[in-house]
Amino acid sequence: MSRIRGHDTLPELAVRRTLHALGFRYRIAPRGLPGKPDLVFPARRKALFIHGCFWHGHNCTHGRRRPTTSVEFWRKKLKDNRARDKRKRVELERLGYRVLEVWECEVKADTWLPKVLEFLE
Repeated sequence: MSRIRGHDTLPELAVRRTLHALGFRYRIAPRGLPGKPDLVFPARRKALFIHGCFWHGHNCTHGRRRPTTSVEFWRKKLKDNRARDKRKRVELERLGYRVLEVWECEVKADTWLPKVLEFLE
């Protein structure tokens, strides 16, 4: 798992490029915020997570796929990831941030932009 990118993934770069081209300015994974959101819009008090479907257990084709080896390890790992995501979201909301998750499958299907634009207004 050491070769799995934690940041600057292809979906993340695509979202950043598009939002920057539209004139939005943001901070990339600022330290000190719970869960290290991928993008933070400090003036708007909004945080954006760009989640990989497999790693965060999304309910899509890729998110429902499970490895056939070390089944118990992966079941626990993905369950813990979802619990951590929920916990960090609550912590950010307590700090006054609104939080949105964009899924890898949404970026690949190019359906994420209207949702994010509405969120940022």
